[in-house]
Amino acid sequence: MPHSPDAVASLARTSTVSLYDQRPFFEKALLFGVQHGIIDGAKLDAIGNEAPKGMVQIARYFGTEFLRPELERAKERIVNLVSLYLENSSDGDLRLAAESLRDHSFLSRSKGGSDLLKALLAMPQNSHFGMNERAGFSDDKIPLLAKWSMASLSDYQAELAKRSQVAQVMDAALWLADELGMQADALEESGPDSEAVIRTALLTMACKRTELPDWVAFERMVAVLRKKYAGIDPPAVPILGPKNLPAHFTDAIEAVRQSVIADLPKILDANVSARKLFSQTPAYSGRYFWVEDGLNEVDDYDRTASAAWQKATGGHDDEGSLITLFLCIAAGSAPKTLLTEKAAVTLIRKIRKTGLSPELANRYIRAHAPVQHQDDYVRLWMSFCDEAQSTLQSDYDYELKDALALLRRECNVK
Repeated sequence: MPHSPDAVASLARTSTVSLYDQRPFFEKALLFGVQHGIIDGAKLDAIGNEAPKGMVQIARYFGTEFLRPELERAKERIVNLVSLYLENSSDGDLRLAAESLRDHSFLSRSKGGSDLLKALLAMPQNSHFGMNERAGFSDDKIPLLAKWSMASLSDYQAELAKRSQVAQVMDAALWLADELGMQADALEESGPDSEAVIRTALLTMACKRTELPDWVAFERMVAVLRKKYAGIDPPAVPILGPKNLPAHFTDAIEAVRQSVIADLPKILDANVSARKLFSQTPAYSGRYFWVEDGLNEVDDYDRTASAAWQKATGGHDDEGSLITLFLCIAAGSAPKTLLTEKAAVTLIRKIRKTGLSPELANRYIRAHAPVQHQDDYVRLWMSFCDEAQSTLQSDYDYELKDALALLRRECNVK
């Protein structure tokens, strides 16, 4: 309904200060504008005509325009949205807010408040890439918008400050990742925590590397740091951000940098393997980031396993050498592919005293033997066990003759 300037001014004069101060900012700005000649009767009529249209639109957006309670709620929402926009844009200055009402339509101020909230809700709530869409406002956030449409400016500003800080950390992580050769799409697909990316980036730069590491490279990076700074006070490790870091990322990076410095005593502790620290220690699981590269990890595993296998077998892959090796392992003895007569006797006596554990050899094969041969080696070993175990552990072969004959036939005994 249109309102005359006199009616509004009269309402302002008769209202108490406390009542006036408790009113929505929109009403404060409107009354101020009327009292000071900023808003005239034509503008009041325009607001009176626009408001019902806006209420119906809001009621329809959040539910239905056909129920009176929904329309009443829409009235509260539109007033609050306009108030939010005016108070935020004018920084609480009633004159600026009144001039904004004069120069723009009432519905545009309502939309301005809605746009502020949509932008807020599209911002990340936490720094984990895997839990943020970063794709703007979407319809699934409408219930949240309904809640926030009744929020005060202080609530909005507090949430904006919190989310802005999170967004800053995420943007800093994206910038560092790009500097170290990882594109935003790949990083967001991996879904790490932003602070984990920053921590690893700082360690990477401390090691003078130019790319974010996969696990193999990360493990080697930790080994280099442990070797280079062994026995040195952790603060001496140069955990520094890049020289070309944009100034607006400085605060976000600095807070995470301090956490890396606090982690250094653990990182440099050679008594705990990197895998155990970063993958099996709850406090450090997910705290640092490495690029997932399963193929490279398999290759590295194969190289490591191959080296261990070559060392154990000495390059011998004949059945006698392999069975000798597996038998020593199953008996809990040092792995060998060749036994002297004396060593063979000692091994038999050990087996008869403490037993034989075929599964130990099976696990050794699975851990160290070339993948393509593991099944064959397990079958070879288990076939030997089926035939030989009773003889090796016999209580009737007092002089060990049968057991020794078995080892001479099946194993390498000189």
